Order: sequence, then structure tokens, then C-alpha cells
Amino acid sequence: MEIPAQVRFPTTTELDSHASEQVVAEIADLYTDLDALNLQPLWTQNTRLLTKEPRPSALPWLWKRGDLWRMADRSKDLITISRGGDRRVLALANPGLGGKPFATPTLWAAIQYLGGGESAPGHRHTPAAVRFVLEGSGTITTVDGDACEMRAGDLILTPPWQFHDHANESGSPMIWFDGLDLPIVSQLDAIFFEPYPREDMQPIRGRNVSEAIYGGRATVPQLDGPAAGPVSPLLVYRYGDTDRSLAALLKTTAAPMVSLEYVNPVTGAAVLPTIGCYAHRIAGQGRTVPRREVGSSVFVVFRGSGTSIIDGVEFEWSEGDVFVVPSWACVEHHANSESDLFSITDKPVIKALGLYREAVDAAPQEVVGVFEGDAAGASAKATR
Repeated sequence: MEIPAQVRFPTTTELDSHASEQVVAEIADLYTDLDALNLQPLWTQNTRLLTKEPRPSALPWLWKRGDLWRMADRSKDLITISRGGDRRVLALANPGLGGKPFATPTLWAAIQYLGGGESAPGHRHTPAAVRFVLEGSGTITTVDGDACEMRAGDLILTPPWQFHDHANESGSPMIWFDGLDLPIVSQLDAIFFEPYPREDMQPIRGRNVSEAIYGGRATVPQLDGPAAGPVSPLLVYRYGDTDRSLAALLKTTAAPMVSLEYVNPVTGAAVLPTIGCYAHRIAGQGRTVPRREVGSSVFVVFRGSGTSIIDGVEFEWSEGDVFVVPSWACVEHHANSESDLFSITDKPVIKALGLYREAVDAAPQEVVGVFEGDAAGASAKATR
């Protein structure tokens, strides 16, 4: 029964049928005193805390390219980039997270807009970041003096606590996807931030330095110095390499989708200890096998179009769209024609903690609804 106590925790308590009003009143007093001392009983809420399977707060959600580009374009003249200010970034805020600017409880996802000739000043922070270029060229991200050229389909890393800035050397605007582990680092109370000390932009010591040493081949440089660290020394992963590998892999299988993980070329581990990055190519036939895993993911559609079924709801996507698959959500993909998707995931953290598990469902999901969310935050509506 529900104990009549005005406290900050559930008070539903199993009592036998002979419990007196006096016992109920004494339990209510107990709960009031516990609350005053910032103590809480487990027995009133254990089934809510210890669930049979994950109950993620993040919702499956999708943001359309048209909305993202339109709002970024509106922001370009109103929000200027100035020393010490934020970048021109639009964070994808999952409606299930109570207004937080996070895509999932562990992953930040955003679109960053840099106009022609603009530059975003240098800074560093403890959250790690990845950049996935959606279209265009002519922009560089400089990471500790290594000016990494950004081209469509490329992945660029900015590891924790490394100074980085962005400069658009072209006359056209550039938009890319940002993925960060900001929610994780924030929850751990480990946020540090520092602007670049002297000038807006750090000096460049070379272009694509890490790529020249580590990139695009199955060799590992034998260098003197400390052992390999937890982050990848390769800062740029080119789409040309990814494209060739995906094409070759797709030829070897009849599966509707093939995937590649971007890895540290020295250790073979994830590119960052908190963010895993993947490339997926979906053939234009059949659905992928329905599967679920512990850990959330954010997918970016680089090219093509199709649909994904997430917990029975159909999400229709096309080039430039971004969508979220929460932890333990059942997902399967289908492409209208050959399509490429990029994704980030918190899987490295989940695996490091020994919490990872996955499951494959035997039969395709029944579609019970179609996602009808919009920029105003309308919910997905089931159509039966």
C-alpha cells in the first residue's frame, strides 16, 4: 500500500492485511525522518532501480537534414564567432532527457556550421570529440599544430585536452557532425576547459602529419618513446579508404549490411576510450537482422536513403539525417539503394566496465508505428 508520507521517494510498501492504522502511521513517521536525513529505503523502489532489462530514458529520435541546414543557415548571421565564445553549434537534444542538450545519456551529437572564410578560435577540453564531414571541403581542423584537411566523408579526431581550432579557407560554408563524450565526462565531474593562450589560432607545424605517419595502410610505425596511449595517434580517417574497404567487404557477403570500425592503428582498440566510431554500408535489398545491444548509438546518413525499425517504429531517413538508437532498443535497417551510414557509440565504455551484451531476434519486427516527430518536438505516433 502507499504510505501517506510527504517524502521525496516512493512509499509503496507491502503490508499484511492485518496491519493496523498505528503501524501505517509509524511507518509514515519513519519515512519522514529518513527523508529529513537524506536517507531512502530500498524496499519501496527496488523494482524501479533493479529492472529486468534496461529502460533507457533516451527516445528513438530522428532529426531531418532540411531542419538542421535551415536552422544552421538562420544562425550564421545572427550568431557570430568571437574570441572566448562558443562555436556555432546546434546540439541534438533528445526529448526523453528532460531538456538536456544530449542525444543520449552518454553521447553529445551536434551540427557545426562554419561560414566561408570564418575561423573558430583554439581551445581544449577534457571531453573527446569526433568530426564527421557531411559535405564540402576547404576547411581544416588543427589539432596540436597538425592541420587536418576536412573532406566529405572523412572522420577527424580531437582527443581529450588537445588544443584544436577550425578554419574555413574556402568561400563556401561548411557543415559537419560533432560527436562528444561530454555527458560522460560531465557525470564524472571531470570537465576542464581552456582557451588557446596567446592568439586566436594556434601555429601550424604541418598538414595531415598524423595521416602521413599512420594513415591508409596496414603498417605500424616503430617509433621511440612511450608506449601507445588510449587514444588513436591517427587524427584523420579518409572516406576514400573507408569506401574501398566497404565495397570490397560487401562483395564477399550476401548480408544486407557490412560494417567497419575505425580503430587505433597501433593497438587495434577503439579510436577513443569513450567513443566508438563505425562505417556501415547497406545494400539496396533486404532488412538487416533485428538486434539489440547495451549501449546507445547515433547514426548519421552520409549517402542514400532507407528506413530503420527501432522498437517497432519505422524511421525514414535520407542523406544528412541523424537518428538515435537507445540502449537495448531493437533495431533493423533497410536501404532503398546502396547507402552509407556513420555512427558513434558508447560501446568502448560499456565493454570496459564489463556490462556489454547483445541479442539477435529471430524474426523481423512488427511495424506498429511511423515516426512523425518534427522540429517542434512532436512525439512518434503509432498507427495501428
